[in-house]
Amino acid sequence: MLTGFARAFRTPDLRKKLLFTLGIIVVYRVGTHIPIPGVSYKNVQICMDQANANQGLFGLVNMFSGGALLQITIFALGIMPYITASIILQLLTVVIPRLEALKKEGQAGTAKITQYTRYLTVALAVLQGTGLVATARSGALFSGCPVAGQIVPNQSIFTTITMVVTMTAGTGMVMWLGELITDRGIGNGMSILMFISIAATFPSALWAIKKQGTLADGWIEFGTVIAVGLVMVALVVFVEQAQRRIPVQYAKRMIGRRSYGGTSTYIPLKVNQAGVIPVIFASSLLYIPALIAQFAGGNSGWKSWIQANLTKGDHPIYITMYFLLIVFFAFFYVAISFNPEEVADNMKKYGGFIPGIRAGRPTAEYLSFVLNRITWPGSLYLGLIALVPTMALVGFGANQNFPFGGTSILIIVGVGLETVKQIESQLQQRNYEGFLR
Repeated sequence: MLTGFARAFRTPDLRKKLLFTLGIIVVYRVGTHIPIPGVSYKNVQICMDQANANQGLFGLVNMFSGGALLQITIFALGIMPYITASIILQLLTVVIPRLEALKKEGQAGTAKITQYTRYLTVALAVLQGTGLVATARSGALFSGCPVAGQIVPNQSIFTTITMVVTMTAGTGMVMWLGELITDRGIGNGMSILMFISIAATFPSALWAIKKQGTLADGWIEFGTVIAVGLVMVALVVFVEQAQRRIPVQYAKRMIGRRSYGGTSTYIPLKVNQAGVIPVIFASSLLYIPALIAQFAGGNSGWKSWIQANLTKGDHPIYITMYFLLIVFFAFFYVAISFNPEEVADNMKKYGGFIPGIRAGRPTAEYLSFVLNRITWPGSLYLGLIALVPTMALVGFGANQNFPFGGTSILIIVGVGLETVKQIESQLQQRNYEGFLR
């Protein structure tokens, strides 16, 4: 891999793309440290020093923003509104016939869906920015901090609108930076920004574990976490690369005097077909009851039950619900993202068939059977990987966003593998080494 990067820097046009991508990353990281107008930066730092900045209801969004959320910077919302909008549009494509028709139109339809995603991202940024400002003004963003209510000293309407507009504009700029990387950089821009946001929180989280450790001044805990992280990376790479290849044979067809078809290929079905989306869905769904209970008044029974069972990551009820939701969303997302009947129809249209399986409905049933069989180990794998932060909470006293936790490690490894493949493919186009040298 290091040799590939060295070759990429020796190629002039690839070197320009890599340097351009690095420049965009620097701009993005600078924006995560610029506070928005109306926020007391001094009080925010006091609260972050006293509180555990990665814990609480906003831990997931804070991780995706590279730690910018709890500092209330111009990129506080990060890439989370775009991720949410993309997932919503992908789900609506199955429900709304108009979006499904656009998806089948090719490049023009994809461009239209991308435009809808941008509009929805701005709307979600306004909504999430308003919620973040309201939470910061009430002091609930840093519960237990003595100056939490003074984070926003001036609580006038004009200041509030200015803060929301600034964060919305920051989200729009993050979206633009990601598209610049896709168009003029090495590609996959949004995923790279997500990768940078999560990787930026690793050093501080690892050093916090070292400071909290008691064995050999914390170095034993630090080394153990590093070793666990390397094992998890190897495991995730192994499972993410695993796939079931279903052979497909295309019959020969005579068109005029030419013969077409007769080739063999395969349908790659990944063991983890859903990726990291089930973990994000499950985490977001479990945050909703706790968020409602936090803003609800009084001391009712349901509020006390939620605060006792659904706000602590190491509670047995929380662990069980988290695991079951991940398994459910894994099957749900695979069901809406891969349509066996559509694949079977396309194969039949172009003369393709699976050896030993009749074309048409039997092929769709066979694909559905295989997909269900491989989704079970994939969903259980996602659930176990996501429970690593819980084990870290018990074993090391780490925070809920353990640096090598489920969501972060899946995104880091997935984006890293995809980026390396893109660089390798571009290298092969420019400097192909044949069999005869």
